[in-house]
Amino acid sequence: MVKICCIGAGYVGGPTMAVIALKCPSNQVIVVDISVPRITAWNSDQLPIYEPGLEDVVKQCRGKNLFFSTDVEQHVAESDIIFVSVNTPTKTRGLGAGKAADLTYWESAARLIADVSKSNKIVVEKSTVPVKTAEAIEKILTHNSKGINFQILSNPEFLAEGTAIQDLLNPDRVLIGGRETPEGQKAIKVLKGVYAQWVPEDRIITTNLWSAELSKLAANAFLAQRISSVNSMSALCEATGADVTQVAHAVGKDTRIGPRFLNASVGFGGSCFQKDILNLVYICECNGLPEVANYWKQVIEVNDYQKNRFVNRVVSSMFNTVSGKKIAILGFAFKKDTGDTRETPAIDVCKGLLGDNAHLSIFDPQVNEDQIQRDISMKKFDWDHPRHLQPSSPTSVKQVSVVWDAYEATKNAHAVCILTEWDEFKKLDYQRIYDNMQKPAFVFDGRNIVDVEKLRKIGFIVYCIGKPLDQWLKDMPAVA
Repeated sequence: MVKICCIGAGYVGGPTMAVIALKCPSNQVIVVDISVPRITAWNSDQLPIYEPGLEDVVKQCRGKNLFFSTDVEQHVAESDIIFVSVNTPTKTRGLGAGKAADLTYWESAARLIADVSKSNKIVVEKSTVPVKTAEAIEKILTHNSKGINFQILSNPEFLAEGTAIQDLLNPDRVLIGGRETPEGQKAIKVLKGVYAQWVPEDRIITTNLWSAELSKLAANAFLAQRISSVNSMSALCEATGADVTQVAHAVGKDTRIGPRFLNASVGFGGSCFQKDILNLVYICECNGLPEVANYWKQVIEVNDYQKNRFVNRVVSSMFNTVSGKKIAILGFAFKKDTGDTRETPAIDVCKGLLGDNAHLSIFDPQVNEDQIQRDISMKKFDWDHPRHLQPSSPTSVKQVSVVWDAYEATKNAHAVCILTEWDEFKKLDYQRIYDNMQKPAFVFDGRNIVDVEKLRKIGFIVYCIGKPLDQWLKDMPAVA
């Protein structure tokens, strides 16, 4: 029996270990975290994260070969393979502030492993880390080894929230990077043996450490780049009368390009895209590659531009002011089928509207009021620190109310902003919503999910990203 321990019970550690436990019933899998509330939630009927299919997997394995514990030292000491899935936030101060990854939590985990280990260990990077992190971790472990052999592997995750369980059960690829030494290759073989219990061998890719670390950053950068590319086209579509959906469909039919990640929207979010690109920018700058750094920086700048452009559309369309007006916000999570709000475009859109003194009524089926208030009042990058190390939540923003359904959010509102593509928002009774709104009634669709013609027949003035503009909007400036 292989004993597997994962340090970190978040969006990556929890689901990954649950699926490993499901598919490797002869292995013991323990997820450890210093957060008592988080571990308590993992051991309860109300899991700390929402992910379709996760609850079923956890309930099948929990108490059999899957365990959640706060006794970090004991389980780390007893394990053969240790996955490290801790936060790697963007630094907010010091060298590389605003771009470089803060490896404080990773270093603490490495020192803990070194302190408590009494037998040889395979230590697996599961967090998104900068290239050459393994080398730093290796140095900490080697200099504190007390004769114990540690092998460092990079095994980046390629999960998409909302489909994480399916991504784990049927991955495109599993990437394992290790040292090109006999010991390193042996460690790779051990970890490969875990995944091979359900993943076809031709999908398990092995590389050197640095290639594995860089591949994760590169994959996220390429995906974000596609979103920024189609979003840049959406602005041009609005200016010329083209339809970005039609353009994206035509472009996506080219087999060299493909259709995925070509949906225009209010912007990308999530825990990885911006953070990883900033990290990539910093690494390029440190390696004397300013042109490469500037290229990737532009992906983020277009994303920020898209969010600002959306806010400007809202304000300029409504007589150049939203002061004192009620704006309904439908959706706060960064994408559907997750409660994750990290770097969600909704934060910047809401802050932009609040800056013009709007009153916001927010509804999201998976995000609670405390999280929304924290996100709107928190400083940039603070979200990525563990909850107990984040600044205490300040007083709730008075101009923000969080409500229990879409109809309450839109009641007496001047406008509706759709910021997450939840399926239920496509099925709403928009006639009912229109009847209960202030007139003229506006819908600003940041995800292109509504039936534009149907809403216009009801009486709405509708704005959709990258679509031919409503006559009303043609008379309004694109920038407030």
